[in-house]
Amino acid sequence: MNKLNIHTVFSRFQAANPNPKTELRYGNHYQLLTAVILSAQATDKGVNKATGPLFKIIKTPQDLLNFGEENLMKAISTIGLYRSKGKHLMATAQILVDHYNGKVPRTREALEMLPGVGRKTANVVLNTAFGQPTMAVDTHIFRVSQRIGLAKGKTPLAIEQKLMKVIPEEFIMNAHHWLILHGRYTCTAQKPKCQECMIVDVCRYGAKNV
Repeated sequence: MNKLNIHTVFSRFQAANPNPKTELRYGNHYQLLTAVILSAQATDKGVNKATGPLFKIIKTPQDLLNFGEENLMKAISTIGLYRSKGKHLMATAQILVDHYNGKVPRTREALEMLPGVGRKTANVVLNTAFGQPTMAVDTHIFRVSQRIGLAKGKTPLAIEQKLMKVIPEEFIMNAHHWLILHGRYTCTAQKPKCQECMIVDVCRYGAKNV
C-alpha cells in the first residue's frame, strides 16, 4: 500500500469517526487501567458488565484494597482468567498506593512494572489516559493491518513498530482506535464485511473480493 492510500484510509476513518474512543467504560485513569487489565482475552462488553457495579465502589487503588480480594473475585468472576487478573489487580493497587500516591504512572517503564500490565496495556493507558501517540496492537489490529496491507509482521511488536512508521503523524493519536473498531465491526476475522467497507477500493484484500 503506498503512502497516498494510507492517507486515504485514515482520512476516511477520521471523517466517519472524528473522535474515536475505547469501548471500555471508566471514570478515571485508575478505572481505565483496571478495565484494560481485565480486558485481556475478554470482550469489552463482558468487562463493562462486570465493572459497571464494581466502579461504583472502586474509584482508587485504596478502594480496591479496602474492598478485598475475595469480594473482587466475586465481582469479576464472569470474566475469563479472573483469578489471575484479580491477583494482578490487588498487587497493582498495593504498588500504586505504596509508590505512586495512588496515581497511575505516566511512563511505559513504570506501567510495565505493574502486575498484569504488558506492552499493549501500557500503550492503551498512555494513549487514552495521557494522550501519547502509541499503537496498542491487539488481535484486531494484528489481523487488519496485515489483511489490508498496512504492515506485515510475525509479532504484535513488529506490527506496532511498522505502523508507527507508516501512519501519517496527523492520524497516529487515534489510529489504534480506528483500526480496532474497523476490525471489530467491519473487517472481522470470519466473513469480513467488504460490501460495507469504507476503504474497500484501496484495501489490498477487499479490492479482490468485491
